[in-house]
Amino acid sequence: MKKKPYTACFLFVVCLFTFLCGCNGQRDLAEAVANIRAKTRPELTVQETEVPESREEQKEDIQEQESFVSASRDAGSIEEMDEAYQVILQNCTSESIGYYPVDEAFLNWLGGEYGDECILKLAEEMSSNTPKKDIWYELTGNSIHVLWLVYCSQSGFGQDCTENVEWKVCSSMSEITLEFTGDVNFSEGYVTTKHMDKSPGGIYDCFSPELLEEMNAADIMMVNNEFTYSTRGKAIPGKAYTFRADPSRVENLKVFGTDIVNVANNHVYDYGPEALLDTLETLDRAGIPHVGAGENLKEASKPYYFVCNGRKIAIVSATQIERSYNYTKEATETSPGVLKSLDPSKFVEVIKEARKNSDYVIVNIHWGTEGDSNFGRDQKNLAVSFARAGADVIIGGHTHCLQGFDFVEGVPVIYSLGNFWFSGSTQDTGLAKVTIDESGKLTLGFVPCIQKNTKTSLVRDEAERQKILDFMQKHSAPGVVVNPDGTISQG
Repeated sequence: MKKKPYTACFLFVVCLFTFLCGCNGQRDLAEAVANIRAKTRPELTVQETEVPESREEQKEDIQEQESFVSASRDAGSIEEMDEAYQVILQNCTSESIGYYPVDEAFLNWLGGEYGDECILKLAEEMSSNTPKKDIWYELTGNSIHVLWLVYCSQSGFGQDCTENVEWKVCSSMSEITLEFTGDVNFSEGYVTTKHMDKSPGGIYDCFSPELLEEMNAADIMMVNNEFTYSTRGKAIPGKAYTFRADPSRVENLKVFGTDIVNVANNHVYDYGPEALLDTLETLDRAGIPHVGAGENLKEASKPYYFVCNGRKIAIVSATQIERSYNYTKEATETSPGVLKSLDPSKFVEVIKEARKNSDYVIVNIHWGTEGDSNFGRDQKNLAVSFARAGADVIIGGHTHCLQGFDFVEGVPVIYSLGNFWFSGSTQDTGLAKVTIDESGKLTLGFVPCIQKNTKTSLVRDEAERQKILDFMQKHSAPGVVVNPDGTISQG
């Protein structure tokens, strides 16, 4: 085959150039070849004739490309998180964020603690039409109220939100248990205290081992402290019964595993304001929180909070008694006393405030008519106002006898726990037991006990136990079912 003229020309030029320039003219040769081919073979692209870069230059190019891709990806992530923040802040309601000033700083903290995935899922939920009420707990194992407490403690923001808050380690991660007693009396010279003082085992001879075990097993144990701790003051003139215990008696509460006491009752003021203040100081020194009375109205109105298994529980207390007399003084802005609820307006505001700052509100109320096992219309009316204010369960006392159960606007109520250890007579009594399971469901129940020969015991005999439950059923509101295990439900 005869070669084309431009091919022969090309070969001649290459050979001539190589001869003239030698090996050191390699780059010039390449450029020359490129020029010749551009003229003789214009269909060939310039890229095909360029001299390849060195390996180091190629490596640098690849690294630059990877850095650009990585930077683009990070920027995309930042934009995604910024968008998630905006979705949360724009779509959340005051209720869904616990009425707290949630902002980007809080969300930054939340993402640091629980990861970006938590933020993204939270944004998805907040943008839905019906966001889950428990979404914070579902994503983190803590409610928004508990998250805010942790955030405040770590960031130093809003330190006042940690006041009157106690963290508890529960015996089970799947359930929180709270128990409540009726009236307890350590007053000097009273039948219960005289029996205790002459017993070889002291207070341990006044309660059965099984009952003490039950009480100490509760995650939160609350006792109604129906007397005053003091050596000062004078008995209120005209009052039939006045109770005052030596402050050293406060150590008896620790035998029960007491976590908190109610002092909103009609005997905490029996020896006047000095003895009331001594009572509060005695409890404080013993490290036992109290609710329902204080050196002024502000202190008497303060809830106490427990954090258990990622949920925040408020306990508030007030007394309706006395209804006719005024032996027990109501706290004012400048004077000590109890928080009263004969007019429920002040206590309702306390419940509302506790509702805003917690997952559950437990109302402990001193009310009713002594010696009457039937709850009254006044109790029912008060229960309605408490339920509407935000109570999740209502625990009553004062009547010195048991009263039944009710559901008021869906809120479980036990009207009175009666005497727990308050006389020498034989009386049925018991513990109110509140359980909150892992799903957040609250259940009210009753643990039957008996006070006999100045000793209170857990009832083990099944027939005796059922007899007490039957009594509670008889004195409960229509539609309430007292189950064999002591829990209540709506029929």
